[in-house]
Amino acid sequence: MSLSKLTMNLSRNRTVLCSSAIAHNRWVPKREITYTNAQYAKKPDWNRAVSEAEKIVGYPNSFLSLRWLLSDEIANVALQLRKLVGSNHPLLKTAKGLLYNGKNNMQAWGLIVLLVSKAAGHTAAVPDMEEDKSAGVLHSQRALAEVTEMIRTSHLVHKGLVNMQPCVKVEAPGDMIAGNKIALLSGDYLLSNSCVELANLKNQDLVELMSSAVRDLAEAEFVEPRDIQNAPLPARPRTDGKGYEQFVDCTLEPLVVSEALGNARAEWTLRHVLNAGSLLGKSCQGTLKLAGHSEELQSKGYLFGRHLALAWQACLDREPFAGGSGGQFSLVSAPVLFALQHDPDMYSLIEKGLDNIENVDYAAVRRRVLAGPALEMTKNLQRDHSKAALEMLNELPDSDARTALANIIAAMQD
Repeated sequence: MSLSKLTMNLSRNRTVLCSSAIAHNRWVPKREITYTNAQYAKKPDWNRAVSEAEKIVGYPNSFLSLRWLLSDEIANVALQLRKLVGSNHPLLKTAKGLLYNGKNNMQAWGLIVLLVSKAAGHTAAVPDMEEDKSAGVLHSQRALAEVTEMIRTSHLVHKGLVNMQPCVKVEAPGDMIAGNKIALLSGDYLLSNSCVELANLKNQDLVELMSSAVRDLAEAEFVEPRDIQNAPLPARPRTDGKGYEQFVDCTLEPLVVSEALGNARAEWTLRHVLNAGSLLGKSCQGTLKLAGHSEELQSKGYLFGRHLALAWQACLDREPFAGGSGGQFSLVSAPVLFALQHDPDMYSLIEKGLDNIENVDYAAVRRRVLAGPALEMTKNLQRDHSKAALEMLNELPDSDARTALANIIAAMQD
């Protein structure tokens, strides 16, 4: 017998055995995705991982789809944005982020929600008429994915407002005022539409859940200290080493802020759970709720989304400290907070930014960060959250959607 025929026969026999085991309700080993496999297998390219994931859930998931781009309201916003070119208004950077095809692509959030939806499936209690057969998700789940993106985008647009108080010197104040108006109205428009879409789902528990995520986003903007433009600054490092354990809960109650400030890992986690992890986690929890899954699985969906958002943020925090990088970076990023924990005297450099973060010597901060263990600690932080996300992901059955989510996590690694 030739080698090719032998291989075909072995493959056929294995298929028959697996089918027979399933037919007789025998146990078939479940293939789990581990962090080690995701890390050391051939690492998928980020853009390719996202592109393949989009094909799994069907037509474009983003609210930036054709029906939105051709609407009069969005067309008017785009027209006004053109007038801001050259003004350096923060809104332009946000608009670029919406279309930038990289790890900070905002549109990927809706994709994550849809992949979780498809990977988990839905219970028999959900009518088949509710399912989009071509994509394998419910129509309500696709609506929730759009709501997630609209809430996140509205928050980022609102963050682009510039303080125009008389004591603040601003170049080209006319352009800044115009940019503020566009940012305020555009953010309000997206947020109001997300509320309408959410209300149309007619699920009170889901409305309460997503409302708590919006509350967390708002609270993230009031975690002090901050400069006059509301840019966040790290709190003074604490020496007591007190832990912070509230993050294990997935309740609707607000997080206690004061207990985490000054503790590098706790402060970073608090800021980014409020700013990102809560929304993605509760969106994943909500999409499982729409599918009729148990509260236990919903809680694991929340943990998956939260850990994924934090792993994603840790990945982004490391990029400004890569070789050849320069310019400004977030002063509440993980490398800076870990460097402050390792070298508390470094806080004297941060204090110069209490009036305006422009006064901070970013080159000096970068040197102090690179000289210590902060980057390695950030890498370990990302690894911890990636591993935790994969552990939650393994609660879902094998599918192309689950593999796509694992590939997205793997694409964030070195």
